[in-house]
Amino acid sequence: MSARELHLNAFLLNTGHHEASWRLPESDPHAHLDLAHYKRLARTAERGTFDSLFLADSPVLFGDVGQRPAGTLEPLTLLTALAGATEHIGLIGTASTSYNAPYDLARRFASLDHVSGGRAGWNIVTTAGAEAARNFGLDGEPAHAERYARAAEFLDVALKLWDSWEDDLVVADKAAGVWGDGSRLHPPRHRGTYFRVEGALDVPRPPQGHPLLVQAGSSEDGKRFAARYAEAVFTAQQTLAGARAFHADLKARVRAAGRDPGHLKVLPGIVPVVGSTEAEARRAEQVLADHIVPEHGLRRLEHLLRQEPGTLRLDARLPADLPPEDAVEGAKSRYTLVVELARRERLTVRQLITRLGGGRGHLTFAGTPEQVAATIETWFRSGAADGFNIMPPVLPAGLDTFVDQVVPVLRARGLLRHEYGPRRTLRGRYGLPRPANQYATPALV
Repeated sequence: MSARELHLNAFLLNTGHHEASWRLPESDPHAHLDLAHYKRLARTAERGTFDSLFLADSPVLFGDVGQRPAGTLEPLTLLTALAGATEHIGLIGTASTSYNAPYDLARRFASLDHVSGGRAGWNIVTTAGAEAARNFGLDGEPAHAERYARAAEFLDVALKLWDSWEDDLVVADKAAGVWGDGSRLHPPRHRGTYFRVEGALDVPRPPQGHPLLVQAGSSEDGKRFAARYAEAVFTAQQTLAGARAFHADLKARVRAAGRDPGHLKVLPGIVPVVGSTEAEARRAEQVLADHIVPEHGLRRLEHLLRQEPGTLRLDARLPADLPPEDAVEGAKSRYTLVVELARRERLTVRQLITRLGGGRGHLTFAGTPEQVAATIETWFRSGAADGFNIMPPVLPAGLDTFVDQVVPVLRARGLLRHEYGPRRTLRGRYGLPRPANQYATPALV
């Protein structure tokens, strides 16, 4: 094994990350509602000794129902079921700080951590878009900076709630008739700008102290938030140089925030199209591209770029007068990534839609198992990544292929474990300590 551990997360998205995956003959267009489908995927990722699996979510119906399978099962409900179907793999679910309450969400993640034996993780999102806002009685989305300010207070409250029980509160003294020591209970009594939360959590402190905290924002606000709170960051990076710069910047910010940079793991997304030969991988990539319906991608791209419907032309390049990132209130970093990709490679709108169809801006790579493993190793060893968010283009086939063909190469190169070993919690898998309780009195030495 390498001195540094390569971390792998399986990002599971219904029939796969490629928008046309559901159209392939082997795909089940109803898989996104099938518990057996997700159990199979979770067990496959566990067979590949992945650190964790991840479910995305949004409090709004995502995308065009004509384009691909739409609607998702609520992630914490699904992850609870997957906890009973697996033994080792971490379980990371997405939940929004914009459209939840701290007490309820802290309780749900604490419950998942208990049920899973310390394998829960929270992908923290602030949720962009007016559509989501209107689902919660708002006329429009809050400003970008305000969403992150709310998220910071939300996290502070959640951490207080997870710490509101000291670890040794439960004494269970049958003879004395005392179950718990009330002096070790610490109600937050929080009064803030966005939240007022009085009482202690009604679930004991989670096995991990608190779930693994994951974040995916790459904007300036997002990076500041990550430096303060995040323990893993999911990011979209198109180039090795860009990934190295992002990795170095984020680690420096973590250090400046007074934290150990080793306690934050940066995991770029990669969409691997794997074939026994490079030509076979390219053919598989082309089959997927041929199943894209350009009109669907055009509508999504216009929405992302804040363009009126009918503005973009498939065989033309992007307009020269697109607004700067500062003028965009939602998904700032993804907006910039897409525009820079199109400008850098001089892509037409049609070509850009094809590039985005596999991973929505994440790196898509077609090649043999050895070539995919070599790309992963290059990024890992050159300081561009601490691991990868593996995003199979087609499920379950893409995850099967990665585990059966790429994982053995990674193991042979000394990059990936052969078995899980003694560390049982998700925090342990990521090499992170169990956090001390902020309210507990330090023991006298």
